[in-house]
Amino acid sequence: MKIFLLFSLFLLTLFQFCGYVPAQSTPLQMPEVQADTVKWEEAAPSYIDKEGKDIAHRILPPPGFERVMVPENSFAAYLRNLPLKADGAEVLLYDGTAKPGSGYHVAVVDVPIGNRDLHQCADAVIHLRAEYLFSQQRYEDIHFNFSNGFRASYSEWRKGNRIRVDGGAVSWIPTSAASTSYTSFWKYLEMVFAYAGTASLSQELRSVAFTDMQIGDVFIIGGSPGHAEIVVDMAVHQETGEKIFLLAQSYMPAQEIHVLDNLQGQNLGPWYKSDFAGELQTPSYTFYKNSLKRFLQ
Repeated sequence: MKIFLLFSLFLLTLFQFCGYVPAQSTPLQMPEVQADTVKWEEAAPSYIDKEGKDIAHRILPPPGFERVMVPENSFAAYLRNLPLKADGAEVLLYDGTAKPGSGYHVAVVDVPIGNRDLHQCADAVIHLRAEYLFSQQRYEDIHFNFSNGFRASYSEWRKGNRIRVDGGAVSWIPTSAASTSYTSFWKYLEMVFAYAGTASLSQELRSVAFTDMQIGDVFIIGGSPGHAEIVVDMAVHQETGEKIFLLAQSYMPAQEIHVLDNLQGQNLGPWYKSDFAGELQTPSYTFYKNSLKRFLQ
């Protein structure tokens, strides 16, 4: 009898922990906030066109918003039209393996990053800026500083000069024939990736007022650890004038550039509000309004 009573008590306790509700009890009520969440999820619009081949056609603006106008052949137009891998693609690391814990992105940019552990956060911003200038044949404008302040100019590299790093001393030496090939250009970029970072890039960029945000601006905090994310598109509400934006990044270890999701809700899909208060929280980092900077030319 004692064993039977103990067994009955065990079953009753088990039922309570597993969510069992006796027939004579009042049914459990869903909290109102959960009910609202369910309704929002059912009504939430889709911001992804799976057939879209680039940012402009893959990621749709929310209802009432339209993409801002940008000049043809501008850096903004280049970023907006970045090619994307197929919808659902994983972010790959430099060695071809999938990024662990991947899932905080809505699209992966279809641009090679090399097979060395170099293409990290600041490097992705440098990469995109350099590729745009290269595509426009603005070779004289391609230059970035190393962390020690050395100016690595692509125009010097094209002449056949190469960069020698000897401890803290960095200098140009003539070692190769002049070349305008993309292969040579990529070797230049890998040299920059190796010796530049958020600290040097944040010093090169100029601060801009948050209210003056443009596509191509960079949220950046230099240091170790530091981080950088680039604005790759913007849209504006046709009635209220509210602006929203998309962010892209790379990270550590070196990995493909990807467009970030917005995990803060706001019913905007991957778009971020430009009127955020205090902090801008992204899946990888927290920035502030004074973290926004821009390339000089």
